[in-house]
Amino acid sequence: MHLQVTVNCKISIVIPTMNEGRTIGKVIDDLQYLNPFEIIVVDTNSTDKTREIASKKGAKVLEEPRRGYGRAYKTGIREANGEIIVCLDGDGTYPAEAIGPLIELLFIDKVDFISCDRMTLRTTYTYTTLHLIGNKILNKTLAILYGFRLYDSQSGMWIFRKDLYAKMKNLSDGMSYSQDIKIEAMRNGRLIEVPIVYGVRITKPKLNTWEDGFHNLFELFIKYVNK
Repeated sequence: MHLQVTVNCKISIVIPTMNEGRTIGKVIDDLQYLNPFEIIVVDTNSTDKTREIASKKGAKVLEEPRRGYGRAYKTGIREANGEIIVCLDGDGTYPAEAIGPLIELLFIDKVDFISCDRMTLRTTYTYTTLHLIGNKILNKTLAILYGFRLYDSQSGMWIFRKDLYAKMKNLSDGMSYSQDIKIEAMRNGRLIEVPIVYGVRITKPKLNTWEDGFHNLFELFIKYVNK
């Protein structure tokens, strides 16, 4: 059962994709209870039917030939018309049914940014021990450098006010965009984390555990030096 959003606001949902043809249709279907809303799919050279499926489901599809997780989000958010921006992956692992209550919470608690925490309710089926250890290392490093504590600095589902986004600086074009946007949210507004149930991925992950993990750790130091 989906809870309707009762607050009066325009919602933009931004979804980066690359070969998510098996899941993007259901993701878009599961978002239909949100109203008024727009869905922006930013596709980075999919070779399957991702773009066609998203378009038929009513999404605005943007083609972004330049690779990069952060680059895709920058392209999509720039085109978003909503007062509230929702970001999530197109692989079906994030719960669409949680978005309505989270938007309500954004207004009730008068916060600017909600980051979804996958760690608190994790299972070994949805989040491996290796990923958990890597995330904890990144969380601890972020806390030491920036004085902010997060349970899941690498989460890819966020709800935030677009006027907060306009204040953010030095956001990465790559995977570290996820931690950058949270750091900037804490610097420029009020952020809270809310636990969610993270789903089982049925498509091949885009993340390279070791390479992206070390890169994100390095980027935490680079961002700190360049603050």
